[in-house]
Amino acid sequence: MGPLSGRYLSFSEREEIALLKAQGAGVREIARLLDRAPSTISRELRRNAATRGGRLDYRASIAQWKSELMARRPKAPKLVANARLREYVQDRLAGQIRHPDGTAVPGPRAPEWNGRNKGRRQDRRWAMSWSPEQIAGRLKADFPDDDSMRISHEAIYQALFIQGRGALKRELVACLRTGRALRVPRARSRRRPGGHVTPEVMISQRPAEAEDRAVPGHWEGDLIIGTDRSAIGTLVERTTRFTMLLHLPRMDGYGTEPRVKNGPALAGLGAQAVKEAITTTITTLPEQLRRSLTWDRGKELAQHAQLHIDTGLAVYFADPHSPWQRGTNENTNGLLRQYFPTCIGEAVS
Repeated sequence: MGPLSGRYLSFSEREEIALLKAQGAGVREIARLLDRAPSTISRELRRNAATRGGRLDYRASIAQWKSELMARRPKAPKLVANARLREYVQDRLAGQIRHPDGTAVPGPRAPEWNGRNKGRRQDRRWAMSWSPEQIAGRLKADFPDDDSMRISHEAIYQALFIQGRGALKRELVACLRTGRALRVPRARSRRRPGGHVTPEVMISQRPAEAEDRAVPGHWEGDLIIGTDRSAIGTLVERTTRFTMLLHLPRMDGYGTEPRVKNGPALAGLGAQAVKEAITTTITTLPEQLRRSLTWDRGKELAQHAQLHIDTGLAVYFADPHSPWQRGTNENTNGLLRQYFPTCIGEAVS
């Protein structure tokens, strides 16, 4: 085996633990002296202690040997080596639980799916299924004296999501409450929904002249959303309240081509369509009337950098949940609602 990283206890640290333990030091005192977490010391004393005369006696050499033995790879996953544990986990993931006499245990009654909300709820298999956390916790109650019937919820997730970790049937991912067939990478899960909004384009960076409305050419914008994913865009000049409407027609293929994940928004509400509509409309004005545009944090203006290049219009975004920072536009949209029906697509097409 290669040298261990600082994440794992070294042999010299185990010698220190053995000496301090013999002197009667407690877990937290040992952890403080070694600059380790108390849980690390507690786990080390519990896992790697030697059995002498019916009691646990911690010795550094024995602990190091046991640690290296457990660290050897490849190691067969628990669910592959233990058929009884595998059957227990699979039955509860699938919601198929039976009494000792073989009769089925009825689970909660799944409500009938009415075709609304998220599509993956059509199956509803997870209404009677146990989560990996519930399974891992229940094992301790059902088998209190059988250490072989133990597994962590993370090991169950890995057996489902990672090919080669084996044992569990791949179709059991449909029983998870997320309905997710693949695990979302951590890097993607850390992405914020407003990732297109950076500190340089926040409203706090907008020129002071836009605030006092003394100089024309500073605009506020937003979308008015209607039924059937229809919409129109609005641009309101802060000084004169002059309003321009953006026509957002359906893109070619809407209603006829299947939806493509991460593909263009064919309904006309996507970043590409909104950028083109603003460019077409705002470039009809003189350059001195195209100073800045303040928008909310919607993804429909994710291409604001390209919009700035095409039109020279500086784009700024309001703070979250702060509609009063675009009060002129919000008021105008409320007035326009009186004249445009909810089926906006039919009204402007």
